[in-house]
Formats: sequence, C-alpha cells, structure tokens
Amino acid sequence: MSEEIKQPAEEEINEAEEVVSDTAEEPKAEKKARKKKEKGYTFTREQVEQMELAAKQLESTKDQFVRLTAEYDNYRKRTTKEKDNIYQDAKADTIKAFLAVYDNLERAAAAEGGEDSPHKKGLEMIFAQYKDILKNLGVEEIEAKGKEFDPELHNAVMHIDDESLGENVIAQVFQAGFKMGDKVIRHSIVQVAN
Repeated sequence: MSEEIKQPAEEEINEAEEVVSDTAEEPKAEKKARKKKEKGYTFTREQVEQMELAAKQLESTKDQFVRLTAEYDNYRKRTTKEKDNIYQDAKADTIKAFLAVYDNLERAAAAEGGEDSPHKKGLEMIFAQYKDILKNLGVEEIEAKGKEFDPELHNAVMHIDDESLGENVIAQVFQAGFKMGDKVIRHSIVQVAN
C-alpha cells in the first residue's frame, strides 16, 4: 500500500517539473493566459493583446501622474522661494530708505563740542538704539577702513597717494555701506590708496 501512494506522488512531481520548465521560457502574456486557463478561464489572443495594451496604458498613466506630482512639488518649492525673495527684497528696500537717518545720526553723534551736554548724550543713545535695531533685523555694516578694496562691497570715489597704506587699501570711508546676509543694501563710499 505504501508503494501505491509513492507512485502517484512521484508522477505529480514529474508533471510539476514539466510545467515549471515549460513556463520558464514562455512570454508573460502567454504565461498569464495559461494560468487563467488552468483556473478555468480562457482568453483569446485578442483578449490577451487587449490586456497587454491596457497594462501599457496604465503604466503610461502612472508615469504621467508621477511627473505631474513632481512638477507640482517643484512649482510649490519655486513659489515659496520667490515669496521669500520678495519679502527679503522689500525688507532691504525699506531698510535702505532709513539709512539716510543713520547717516545723519552718525554725523550728529560724531560732531565735536558739548560732550557733557544731555542733548549729545541723548543723541548718542538714540544712535546706539538705531544700530541695535539694524543688527536685530540682520543688517550689518560693511567693514571698509583699512581693508582691501572690493568692488562688490565698496564704491571708490577718490584715490589718494599714501605710502603708509598698501595698494588698493581703503584710506577713508565717506559713507558706511550695509549688507543683509549676502545681499548688499548699500555700497560703502570710500577713498582708496594707490
């Protein structure tokens, strides 16, 4: 009895091996059709071709969807960056308008005389407060005096022959320059040594 049970099992294994070796070489569409046929479904060649066409259309639609999603993400990032740049530009333009007040406060605080005057002390305090406000807004003064001339940061309006200074070194600052981050709000107006 045990021999009878073994024989059908061996036959089933041989049949399964034949099916596996047959299916390894057949195309995907035929493989699908054969599997459906084994389950009781039968498809004609036209139906198989239609299914392949539908699968290609589905893949194409999926590709279009992925591309559209990527385009939208890029659009969202670009508009966010543009909004941020617009804000930074508006902020820089506003600060630039107030730099004339800075210049006047600086001149008044640097004026000689009346060192013990409460008006002068008050003016110096206002000027210090003004500097703090600019610093809190991310605005910093461009260092110029004694530095090498940089056309990206400085605007040379005069040249002077001075042996004590090296060539292209800033001798005097007529008007302070400012930058916010990497953006120059106003160039320093300077005198450069030859």
